[in-house]
Amino acid sequence: MFTRLSLRLRIFLFFCLLALGGVAISGLALWIGWSRADPPVPGAPFLNAGVIASFLTLALVIGIWLLFDENVAKPIERLAAQMRGRAHAGVDAALDTQAARYLGDLAPAAQAVAERLSGNTLDIAAAIARETERLQAEKARLTTLLTEVPVAMILVNPLHQIVLYDGQAAEVLSAIAPPRLNAPLADYFESEALNAAHDRLARTGREVTFEALSTDGAQSYDARLKPLDQAEGYMMLIDAGHVELSPDAARPLVYDFDLLNAAPASADTRATRLRDLCFVAFDSETTGLLPHKDDVVQLGAVRVLNGRIVPGEQIDTYVDPGRPIPPASTKVHKVADAHVRGAPDIVAAGRRLHGFARDAVLVAHNAPFDLAFLKRHAGEMGVAWDHPVLDTVLLSAVVFGASETHTLDALCDRLGIEIPQAERHTALGDARATAEALVRMIPMLEGRGLSTFGEVIAETRKHGRLLADLN
Repeated sequence: MFTRLSLRLRIFLFFCLLALGGVAISGLALWIGWSRADPPVPGAPFLNAGVIASFLTLALVIGIWLLFDENVAKPIERLAAQMRGRAHAGVDAALDTQAARYLGDLAPAAQAVAERLSGNTLDIAAAIARETERLQAEKARLTTLLTEVPVAMILVNPLHQIVLYDGQAAEVLSAIAPPRLNAPLADYFESEALNAAHDRLARTGREVTFEALSTDGAQSYDARLKPLDQAEGYMMLIDAGHVELSPDAARPLVYDFDLLNAAPASADTRATRLRDLCFVAFDSETTGLLPHKDDVVQLGAVRVLNGRIVPGEQIDTYVDPGRPIPPASTKVHKVADAHVRGAPDIVAAGRRLHGFARDAVLVAHNAPFDLAFLKRHAGEMGVAWDHPVLDTVLLSAVVFGASETHTLDALCDRLGIEIPQAERHTALGDARATAEALVRMIPMLEGRGLSTFGEVIAETRKHGRLLADLN
């Protein structure tokens, strides 16, 4: 238990012990002097001397502790967080050696080690960048080719969860619910016909044709289930010849082949490793700062799976607040009345976000603020916002120490995350920055021995007052 206490708290407790010891020793010395006085003297002068000595001892210890905390404990905590960022999250910012100037040679030595590690990884990073560029080019060519084929393709793992979908499948899925990797196929298609077709596939090992019905009963598709050669899982192919693709729509090829070997999800989220969870990082822009009376004007969200942001899976929508947007708010987030005209209201936008975040942990920077707007309309939406929640304000306090500044800008600066100026104070831009901060902090938390959701939540609760101060 003691090892989980922060360095600064342990040092504070140490100085508390010194103060108590000093007061006790002063009191004992005065008592011995009084008891041995010959002839006996009144106790009042000794008592007064004891009180004065105690206060002076406390003042001295407190003064030394404040100096030690500011010039030793805080710099050590900051230096440790910066080195953990380099070791686990690839943060390449220079170490703050000036702040650690009273630590002797520790900061320069840490800087030398960090530079040596950075130098050794430059060649590897360059090689990875070249290979990534080549793979991206191949992916782009494959995506273009698949778009020309009038068949929507969905790759499904043995747990009936989506592993890959192409642009045409994205159009099909989005007509039912937001497309999501790792989502059960039954979230989109009626399970009875789907299960019957899969049973025939498993029994015969041959391609099966069937009619796939959407879960809302509004659409039906000519579909096939096709086995995979030398691999578990199967392909679902949908006749997309009648699916109308908007000319300017993105046609992503979204996939994560690690999901082919996914284990069944644990029913106990608290015992699940952070990197095994699905997260939805979201943000909102509003007409003001009062959740009980102001309204949302923009929602943005991205998904994080297997410790990576999923390209192509996002929500970026204006929201009609049903009233004029104050000019002071527009000055911050640049959302004006013209932008929200004709946009969905908070009920429709909130339902879409709820579906997008199904079976995921919600992540936000100062989550109580953004969630309050959604929960206020939960009854109208017909949904319950009962997801597990992580707050990057509190994660920042766990990783970098409570004494640091924990704004989104400060956190991104420490983690080496660049927020394009055009995206700052947009819902999607801030949601993406929050997701990137989460991705970089997960290995840093693991480096501190905090690997499960429950362990991290227990640690964040120690810093709950930060949210109270913000709100």
